[in-house]
Amino acid sequence: MPTSVKMLAFVPALGALVAPGAAGAAQPLPWQMGFQEAATPLMEQITDFHDLLLVIITLISLFVLGLLGYVMFRFNEKANPNPSRTTHNTKIEVLWTVIPIIILVLIGIPSFRLLYYSDVVPKADMTLKATGNQWYWTYQYPDHGDLEFDSNMIPTSELKEGQLRLLETDNRVVIPANTVIRLQVTASDVLHAWAMPAFGVKIDAVPGRLNEVWIPPVSKEGVYYGQCSELCGAKHGFMPIAVEVVSKEAFAQWLVKARKEFAADDTPAPLRVARAPATEESRN
Repeated sequence: MPTSVKMLAFVPALGALVAPGAAGAAQPLPWQMGFQEAATPLMEQITDFHDLLLVIITLISLFVLGLLGYVMFRFNEKANPNPSRTTHNTKIEVLWTVIPIIILVLIGIPSFRLLYYSDVVPKADMTLKATGNQWYWTYQYPDHGDLEFDSNMIPTSELKEGQLRLLETDNRVVIPANTVIRLQVTASDVLHAWAMPAFGVKIDAVPGRLNEVWIPPVSKEGVYYGQCSELCGAKHGFMPIAVEVVSKEAFAQWLVKARKEFAADDTPAPLRVARAPATEESRN
């Protein structure tokens, strides 16, 4: 791995809390061809499965290409003026039926194992709820006094040094490292999708429905970026996700700060009573 990429992975937790423009632990890079660096065991398994499929489909493509080339040169009209009239070959038909089945079984075993691993939510240490809106996210921490805040994209004109265009938000999601997190996702208006590539997490946000997935423990502290991955309207491309992974101690400090910053005003609104229009009798 290039040294520059490794350097991007190091972000001090407390420094990230103080400096909003700190470098990300996983983010898209110029001319990037592969996945972002895996930050969870789930994403590591997804990457391994992708690499396995890449090998399989490459071998199949080369085999088919070689077979086509052989047929074109061996059985063209000039090289084979008197073609065979054979219409069936039992051995070949058995092979081209059985071999693809074997390949699909070999692919299916790790595929179903990975689907089960990603879908079954284990016992979680905390819960995070994300609600998709047009066009921003609302986050809630049910285990921490229902702490709630909105997260909007920072316009390009307001970006600070080190912040990423179209990816940085005014309020980052903050989660503790090495923690199993239950992620609940819904939407208030149209379909959205909460996607974090480095975590291997992508789940639809559906109005009137609460979907659930889990974020495996993230060992590397830093800032991770994702986006809404469901076409949700005119500003679909301006709905980023920024997750900041910090130590458990730093997370506790952030909670104290966040409760003050995002505290709801519980003061009841003044009671207003509608007054009936005056009548002749009331005037007299």
